[in-house]
Amino acid sequence: MTNSPAGHTPNVVLITGTSSGIGLHAAIAAAQAGHTVVATMRNLEGTRALLDAADAAGVTLDIRRLDVTEAQSVTEVVAGIVGRYGRLDAVVNNAGSGHLGTIENETIDQVRAVMEVNFFGVVGVTRAALPHLRTSHGRLITVTSVGGVIGQPFNEAYCAAKFAVEGFMESLAPVVRSAGVSVTVVEPGAVATSFVANVGFDPTAPAAVGDPYAAGLAAYLARAGSSFASAQTAESAGSVVAALLDGDVPPFRVQTSDAARQFVGVKLADLDGSAVQRLTSGWIA
Repeated sequence: MTNSPAGHTPNVVLITGTSSGIGLHAAIAAAQAGHTVVATMRNLEGTRALLDAADAAGVTLDIRRLDVTEAQSVTEVVAGIVGRYGRLDAVVNNAGSGHLGTIENETIDQVRAVMEVNFFGVVGVTRAALPHLRTSHGRLITVTSVGGVIGQPFNEAYCAAKFAVEGFMESLAPVVRSAGVSVTVVEPGAVATSFVANVGFDPTAPAAVGDPYAAGLAAYLARAGSSFASAQTAESAGSVVAALLDGDVPPFRVQTSDAARQFVGVKLADLDGSAVQRLTSGWIA
């Protein structure tokens, strides 16, 4: 990293949510680039895929348990990294969980749970890491989503959490830049990972009698299935994330594919919101 102290290698990188998908591949790519990677996950019983990938790539990872929703877990992991390596040069906030539903058909507690993982988890890791990133003039990279830019039908809670992360990071960026820390949000579009399968929704379950949203949900699921059939690979998205650890300081906002750039561009050019509403309304017609 060009904004780390000159001549110091390797860089020490903490990556959350590495049991699968983007996090797993980002960890492997970062280790291949020569970084010391602390790869974390909520449940260490899920290490097999990561270990197999590391063996295949010929790299070594420091794998630790980290539940981003547990303050003590966050504090202990960050302290443990600094205690062992003496520094922390970069954090990749990747841990998150999907969610599908609409507010009339779910509880407030379900919405809070989505916010806890996808927003407050990011805030907690960021808060714990920042003193050490200031010391190293390091990088704070957070995987959000195109759903953090464009609100999507039946993704209200998930998109709200990702919008919150983007607002938090966009506000934080100039503040910590003055202390030598760069901030980047990474916005993948559709990525072929187990993330989609873990949204906690069974598309084969019968709709409630009289559910006014059933037809729209069926249309949305059909479109989503088609979209994810041609999704970007998790490996290519993870490589984009890992590349942000090296070279010049990256821009604040980065997309992982041309499709993601095109999609986000609709919102960024849509001053009155009409273009987005026309687009997303068509998904549930």
